[in-house]
Amino acid sequence: MNILVTATTFPRWRNDTEPNFVFVLGRLLAAHGHNVVALAPHFYGSRKFEIMGNIKVYRFSYFFPYKLQKLCYEGGVLENLKRHKLAALQLPLLFSFEIFNIIRLIKKEKIDVIHAHWILPQGFLAYLCKKLYGIPYIATAHAGDIFPLKSRFLRFLSSLAIKDSDYCTANSAFTKKELSKISAKKGIKIIPMGVDLEVFSPKNKNVNLRKRLGIKSAFILSVGRLAEKKGIAYLIMAMGEVAKKLPDAKLVIIGDGPERKSLELLASELNLQDNTIFTGSVENKHLPGFYATADLFVGPSIVAKSGDTEGLGIVFLEALASGTCVIGSDVGGIPDIIRHNKTGLLVNQKDPRQLADAMIKLLLDERLRKRLALNGQKFVRTNYSWKLAGQKFNGLILGIK
Repeated sequence: MNILVTATTFPRWRNDTEPNFVFVLGRLLAAHGHNVVALAPHFYGSRKFEIMGNIKVYRFSYFFPYKLQKLCYEGGVLENLKRHKLAALQLPLLFSFEIFNIIRLIKKEKIDVIHAHWILPQGFLAYLCKKLYGIPYIATAHAGDIFPLKSRFLRFLSSLAIKDSDYCTANSAFTKKELSKISAKKGIKIIPMGVDLEVFSPKNKNVNLRKRLGIKSAFILSVGRLAEKKGIAYLIMAMGEVAKKLPDAKLVIIGDGPERKSLELLASELNLQDNTIFTGSVENKHLPGFYATADLFVGPSIVAKSGDTEGLGIVFLEALASGTCVIGSDVGGIPDIIRHNKTGLLVNQKDPRQLADAMIKLLLDERLRKRLALNGQKFVRTNYSWKLAGQKFNGLILGIK
């Protein structure tokens, strides 16, 4: 089949630091024998057309000059609407140029089915194309497109996209529950994005990385965009307590975002300059070494003021696949991955004291840490491989009549 994959987040170039799960899934579908075409917004410096792996990638511009395209990437649409005044003006342009290019590619590439990632805008635009051209579509929710929806109008558009989809998928049980509040559609399927078990593995442990970072004791890692819903401020506060017990412990924070300056200031105010390392963004190809080398991975996500929270938490999958023990907040889709005291530890959101206690407990109890890490690794290998996700989505596509 000729599949058109639509998304607002997609690698802008090779070795990009943007999330690449839409690209990976598209590549897997191509490996199943489909002709996969991807459509994503253009970003200044990216190519309008290229072939990445086995996928044709088209990128559409929606504002001129290109440098002023502020709506997509580097945090996503919702975050950029808050950060850039110009982004709000670009929203109708994004919708218009995207639907125009979807229609163009339906004709040019003879598209049989659309796989729309994120209910808005991609799911709704796929809904319009189904009405206009009879093209079936799969709508996949990743949570960030669902949790913050407060407007009745936007929820109405989302309900149309969900209800009329040939298949609707969610990345976690929590996301499915939220989708059910918007639409009464039956048969919403939970198919999480996966993790590459060949890339993320304990074999990537790197002693030289510890030396380069100056880590001689406990190595605590956190990876993610430095935005409100990631809850990194609470991790830094917890680190203040950890440092009292383990003075040489180091927290390595990988990622960038709007909260970076305030987080660096917080670490300084708590006198944690020697215990905290902000690396900024790191290319995806270097992440496996960090995950496998760390003693502990912590993802202290919260429910943001907007209602946005973690739909699944791919970083937890990557850490567990790498053989590293994890701690996460009991919010969103994280409990799908972390089964408390089985595959990791869950803590209450926004509770630095409880988080610190959990971190200290695991750092001082190597036997428990290794047991949870091994259980988690087995759980991820069984339930969250990219191979399994690719098979499930391929099954949906073949099931469309």
